[in-house]
Amino acid sequence: MRQLFLCLMLFSLSVSTVFAVTAQDVKQLVEARDKKALANAEALAKTEPKNAEAWILLTRARLQSGKTESAIKAGETAAALAPKNAQTHYWLGNAYGARIGQVGMMSKMSLAPKLRDAFEATVKLDPNNIEARSALVEYYLQAPGFMGGSKDKAMLQANEIAKRDEPRGHVVRAQIYMFEKNYPAALKSFEAAHAAKPENENIRMGLGVAYQEAQRWNDAYRHFRAWVAQDAKAAGAWYQIGRTSAVSGLQLEEGITALQKYLVLPRAQNDPPNKNAYHRLGQLYAKLGKKAEAKTAFMAALKLDPKFADAKTELGKL
Repeated sequence: MRQLFLCLMLFSLSVSTVFAVTAQDVKQLVEARDKKALANAEALAKTEPKNAEAWILLTRARLQSGKTESAIKAGETAAALAPKNAQTHYWLGNAYGARIGQVGMMSKMSLAPKLRDAFEATVKLDPNNIEARSALVEYYLQAPGFMGGSKDKAMLQANEIAKRDEPRGHVVRAQIYMFEKNYPAALKSFEAAHAAKPENENIRMGLGVAYQEAQRWNDAYRHFRAWVAQDAKAAGAWYQIGRTSAVSGLQLEEGITALQKYLVLPRAQNDPPNKNAYHRLGQLYAKLGKKAEAKTAFMAALKLDPKFADAKTELGKL
C-alpha cells in the first residue's frame, strides 16, 4: 500500500513537472492569439502571484478574450507589483482603453484619466514606446480641456514620435490635421509618409481617405486605381473606389463594380464589414435610378445589421 502511495506521488510530481507552464510558454500563446492562452495565463498568475510578467500576460490574454473588466484588475496588479516597469502601465492603459469602448458616458469619464495616466507613465519610463505616445495623441485630441485634452500636447507627442520614426511621425501629424479638418496640411504629411514607405498599406489608406475628405475626387480615384492595378486583391482599395463614387456621385458604374469585387475578396481584419459595402451599393444604385437593385442592396445590409440606421432611412426613401 505504501509503495502504491509513493508511486502515485511520484507520478503526480512528474505530471506537474511536465505540464508546468512558464512565462515564455504563455507569452508565445498570447502572441499567437492561441485559444489556450487565457487558461494558461490564469494558471501562471495563480502559481506565480508575485510575478509582474505573469500579470501582464494575463492582462493581455483577458483583453484578447474580451474580458476587459478583469483585464483591468490584472493590469492594476501588474503595475502595483512593478511600478517601474513600463510594460505594466502600457498594458494597463490598453485595458482601460478597451473598457472605455464598452461602458456608458459616466464610466468613460472615470476611466479616461486613468488611461491617460497609464500611458503617460509608460512614456516616462520608456520614451521610445511609440504605441503609448500614439495613444496619448488620441487622448489629447478627444478629451476636453478640463480633462487634459490639448491639440498642442498631441502635436508634441507627434513630434516625439517623428524623432524616433519619421514616417510614423508624419502619419500622426496627418491624423491631428485631419481632426482639425486642415486637409492641405494633412495631405502634405500623408504624402511625405507615403513617399518614405510607399508599400505601407495603412499609410496608403490614410492618404486615399484624406483625398476623399478634401473632396479631391480625381486624386482619390487615381490613388486607389493605382493600388488595385498593382494588387488586384487589395480589398480595402476596391471598397474605397466604391465609397469615392458613392460620396462624390461620380463614376457610379465603376463604384458598383469595385464594391462587387470587394464583396468576394478575402479581407484584412480592419477592412469595412459587408454591411457597409451593401449600403454603398444601395446608394450607387439609387443614384442611377435602379430602385429594385438599391432595395436589394439596402436589405442585404439590414439583414447583416437590422439596426443599421442609414440603410433603413435610405431604404425608406426609395
